[in-house]
Amino acid sequence: MAIVPDTKNWTWVLERECPECGFDSSATAATDVPSLIRQNVVAWPAVLERSTVTERPDETTWSDLEYAAHVRDVFRIFRTRLGLMLEKDDPAFPDWDQDVTAIEDRYNEQDPATVRAELIEAGEAVARAFEAVPPGDWQRTGRRGDGSGFTVETLARYFIHDPVHHLHDVRG
Repeated sequence: MAIVPDTKNWTWVLERECPECGFDSSATAATDVPSLIRQNVVAWPAVLERSTVTERPDETTWSDLEYAAHVRDVFRIFRTRLGLMLEKDDPAFPDWDQDVTAIEDRYNEQDPATVRAELIEAGEAVARAFEAVPPGDWQRTGRRGDGSGFTVETLARYFIHDPVHHLHDVRG
């Protein structure tokens, strides 16, 4: 089954609560993101232990394993993007097609125990990276390939919605 690619521009989550998952990035302090990451990470092992971890609920929805592999990669991608913003002036981020990655990396065929370990490791790494942002660097800038601009602060608030939203997705 092929998943229909998500082409929405999710930057609106910086302005208001998400009606699907209820998370409000607009009311979230960037300095709270590390603890939110850690809260999110501890919920994923139980998801990955489900006997139905590779089953898709319908033909347009990822399995729990695919969501977990995606969240692991989101942690990795945003750690890289944060690093670019702290090292360079207004860097452009390399494009990342999450749907192509899911297919090419065969998310649904990966070992759940390996995904679990890698998700935990990547989550802790990105949490530490956000904790280490110097106070004067929260307004440094960077851009996505589509031109959407971020400060380190808005990148943190935009980023955290993704793993929170996907945990909601797998909880139903």
